Amino acid sequence: MPNYMLIMRGTDESNAAMMADIDEMMAATRQFIEEMVKAGVLLAAEGLDDPGQGVVVDFSGEVPVVTDGPYGETKELFGGYFLLDVSSKQEAVEWAKRVPAVTGSKIEVRRVAGEDERPQDAAGSVGEEAGRESNGQN
Repeated sequence: MPNYMLIMRGTDESNAAMMADIDEMMAATRQFIEEMVKAGVLLAAEGLDDPGQGVVVDFSGEVPVVTDGPYGETKELFGGYFLLDVSSKQEAVEWAKRVPAVTGSKIEVRRVAGEDERPQDAAGSVGEEAGRESNGQN
């Protein structure tokens, strides 16, 4: 079965609304996670720390530039995810519609590409190449 990631995206406003009633949101999220576990579809779920604690490594120029958060130019922030093992995109969408969320939030549904879905001209996966390099093979 394919894996799908439900990516939680929010704005400053929706994040503030969620934090205003965090106990209720956490209880609803725990219940949602329990439902996914009982259905046998949940592979992983994680929330992310405050964006002000993160950094961005920007490769726009010749040298990577590291910028501390928060990121004023960002309208939406990735706040966490649920990774599901479901039979179809439609099933993932049905789960996404049940995510406890506040007004202004969005859930992006993306299929996770399998290992057998690399570009045809790729010599090997990043992990395979790293393994060959560490063993002196290349």
